[in-house]
Amino acid sequence: MTVDVRGSGRALVVMPTYNESGTLAALVPDVLAQDDRIDVLIIDDASPDGTGDLADDLAAGTDRITVLHREGKLGLGTAYLEGFRYGLAAGYEYLLEMDSDGSHDPKYLPDLLESVDSGADLAIGSRYVRGVNVINWPMSRLLLSYNANKYARWVTGLPLTDATSGFKCFRRNALESIPLERVGSTGYAFQIEMDFRAWKNGMKLVEVPIVFVDREQGESKMSGAIVREAVWRVWALRMASLFRRL
Repeated sequence: MTVDVRGSGRALVVMPTYNESGTLAALVPDVLAQDDRIDVLIIDDASPDGTGDLADDLAAGTDRITVLHREGKLGLGTAYLEGFRYGLAAGYEYLLEMDSDGSHDPKYLPDLLESVDSGADLAIGSRYVRGVNVINWPMSRLLLSYNANKYARWVTGLPLTDATSGFKCFRRNALESIPLERVGSTGYAFQIEMDFRAWKNGMKLVEVPIVFVDREQGESKMSGAIVREAVWRVWALRMASLFRRL
C-alpha cells in the first residue's frame, strides 16, 4: 500500500463502518473539528446502504479523510488492524479507535490525546471508571458488558474497569510493541486482546472517563458468537502469557 507520510505528532482516527449512512455525515466533521492534528480513516466493509459512497463524498472535500473499501463484511478486528498498519506506515504518532454509530462522542477525543500527551501509552475511554456511565442500554446489555469486564479482569489481571471499550488512543510505540499479525480476535475479545498485549509489553494504560450513549440509528453488531469468543479468548491470552507466547 502506498501512502503519504505525515509529519510527527499527527493523529489518525480509525472508523470501521458497516451500514452507518445515518450517522457518518454528521459525525466525521465533528471528529475533525476536535483537533487540527486529527485525520480520519474510514474503512467500509461493502455496506449495502451506501455508506462507502457517502464516505467517498466526504473524502472528496478534504485531504484529512481517507477511505478504504473492503470486499465484504470482514469483521471489526481486521478493520482496525488494517487501519493500524496504514497509520503506522503513514507516520502517525497517535492512532485512535472510534465507533461510527454515534455512541462515542467526539468531544472526548481531546481528552484521550491529552492523556497520551501526558505520558500514557494507551488511553482508554472508560464507561465504568467513575461508576456506570451508559445511556439508553437495556439492563440486559448493560449487565452483559459490565460482567464481561469483571470476568476479563479476573482472568487476565488487566488493571482496567473497561477492557472492552472500543474508544481509545494508542501512542505509536504501543502498537509497534504488538505483533499485529498474531492478533486474531474480533468484537469484545479484540479490545481485550489489544489492551492485554500492550499491558504485558510494559505500556502505561490510563482510563479516561466518558459517557457512552447507545446508537439511535442502525442495528447493533453484537452477536452470540462475539460473546462466546470473549469467554474463551481471555483464557487463551492468559495461557499464552504464562508460556511467553504472546
